[in-house]
Amino acid sequence: MSTFDADVIVVGAGPTGLMLAGELRLNGVSVIVLDRLSEPIRESRALGFSARTIEEFAQRGLIDAFGEVGVIPVGHFGGVSLDYQVLEGGSYGARGIPQARTEGILGGRAAALGAEVRRGTEVTGLEQDADGVTLTATGPEGPVALRARYAVGADGARSAVRKLSGIDFPGTEPAIELRFADVEGVRLRPRFSGERVPGGMVMVIPIGPDRARVIYYDRSEPLRTGDGPIDFPEVVDAWRRLTGEDIGGATPLWVSSTTDRSRQAAEYRRGRVFLAGDAAHIHLPIGAQGMSAGVQDAVNLGWKLALDLKGQAPEGLLDTYHSERHPVGARILTNTLAQRILYLGGDDITPMREVFAELVDHHESVRRLLVGMVTGLDIRHEVGPGDHPLLGRRLPDRELVVDGEKTTAFALLRAGRAVLLDLTGGGALRAAAAGRADRVDVVAVDDADLGSPVDGVLVRPDGYVAWVAPSGAGAAGLNESLNRWFGPAG
Repeated sequence: MSTFDADVIVVGAGPTGLMLAGELRLNGVSVIVLDRLSEPIRESRALGFSARTIEEFAQRGLIDAFGEVGVIPVGHFGGVSLDYQVLEGGSYGARGIPQARTEGILGGRAAALGAEVRRGTEVTGLEQDADGVTLTATGPEGPVALRARYAVGADGARSAVRKLSGIDFPGTEPAIELRFADVEGVRLRPRFSGERVPGGMVMVIPIGPDRARVIYYDRSEPLRTGDGPIDFPEVVDAWRRLTGEDIGGATPLWVSSTTDRSRQAAEYRRGRVFLAGDAAHIHLPIGAQGMSAGVQDAVNLGWKLALDLKGQAPEGLLDTYHSERHPVGARILTNTLAQRILYLGGDDITPMREVFAELVDHHESVRRLLVGMVTGLDIRHEVGPGDHPLLGRRLPDRELVVDGEKTTAFALLRAGRAVLLDLTGGGALRAAAAGRADRVDVVAVDDADLGSPVDGVLVRPDGYVAWVAPSGAGAAGLNESLNRWFGPAG
């Protein structure tokens, strides 16, 4: 009989891996997180997260840990200004929250729930069989072998797990390079959505008192090919050339660059190995979509792995991770490449940009489409028969009355379990869910504004609606939906 060190080994202690570790522990699954870095990062590529991720954090009670979260109501798509409040809950994302802070909060949550994080441990080998996965690694005390029932690669764009598993990572090579620096001691006019200037684009994002991140694209500078990192004098020269502003007196805190390299794993699952976050998809960082997509990967995968490990998952449940999240990742790659053309293209793109801006200005349907695409607020999974507007979408955080007390939809999801909202006032829905009390919480709701009268709503642990009964339909179809997502009663 195999001996397992944990139910799941997650490789990578970034936001994706730490969020997944917390989700697994929330469901009682043992987890070890491995990370090659000896300590958490201090630099922060991401400076916020999307509207959908704000919701994901809120439904787990995590958003309060960030303090007052300011959001950016107006953003852009490819440099064309766009009011993101055209959708309910829409925004261009949380303002000015460094990735390091997000990692600290998610890491604290994972640790408090009992996850074990081993730093300074680099994975060097992976083998899987019918029962589990064996990882070999080099740690602070030398070589180590660890075994788990499942392994998840959340170890970034150069993912060792992906390579060792033989999963293809097709996509496009970089065509442009964005360069940036975090600077202190200089006051610059904020340019949140960036500005096109002769020769390229410039952006200024405040990150604290007298601190800012300057980002630029200089069309005259060729794409570097392995010549090492840029230095601050290069940034100063380019910034002066593009804007006429002198930032040479500032103190550089961090200087780096990124490209529009866009790749996506051909498989998010191969046997007992899964990929999430940048290990599964990389793209031009625009619209706070990268880290946010990784967090959403984790929330989608966590409860499914937990059900399987408890022997409660219906056949095919784990495969829905790829079928649901791969199309989301593909859409992000498409929209970021489209935005690159509009945003960073030369004068030959001006006619296209003007036509695009006219479509955005005159058609609300276009604005809603673009906002939904960038934020992830338009994600709709195929969950079963029916055409109710809520079906397959995330349950909005509406106020509910339960046992005479006011609560919210998100508050009911904090335990990471499925929730069946029963608005019938009878026992038919509870009877249909009988035998699944270890997986599904049945909540008798006195009153709820869900957009239209309904008898019941079945909500998956990730917040997506799996079943809706319009008023008068009672428990019709509920048992089939429960079987599909949470297995048979037992």
